[in-house]
Amino acid sequence: MTVDIRRATPEDADVLDAMVRELAGHEGSLAHVHADAAEWRAMLTRREVRVLIAEVEGEAIGFASTVRRLHMWSAKDILALDDLYVRSGHRDRGFGGRLMSAVARLAAQDDLLVVWGVRLDNHAAQRFYGRLGATLSTAMSARWTPESYRRHLVKSAC
Repeated sequence: MTVDIRRATPEDADVLDAMVRELAGHEGSLAHVHADAAEWRAMLTRREVRVLIAEVEGEAIGFASTVRRLHMWSAKDILALDDLYVRSGHRDRGFGGRLMSAVARLAAQDDLLVVWGVRLDNHAAQRFYGRLGATLSTAMSARWTPESYRRHLVKSAC
């Protein structure tokens, strides 16, 4: 089965919106998805955003979304992998590895470090990334929502 991997364009916004919602539903995080297809169309025009779509016979079966950004400690850009997703029914066929190879080729153009997060309870993903040669380290991520930091600002007003 041949997979074609290409850069997403604004015309792919609807299918990306659908796949992101599938991924979020799978992770129990659908309530956190606020971007819609119109916002995907706009994001896909941004220079720092690179989304790769995997297709089999013209059907989108997965994607890898990345953002190029500055890493201040190294004073160099890095490629941050936001999501890697392969649709149900297409998993365990090597498509995730092919998407990651496409991410590697994208990063290799400018010799960029690729970084991403993986949930601590996602052991299958950890094994997959380990097989690719990725370095896995334990870290905790923090989020500061606008509501939370506004409360902080009110409490700490001098």
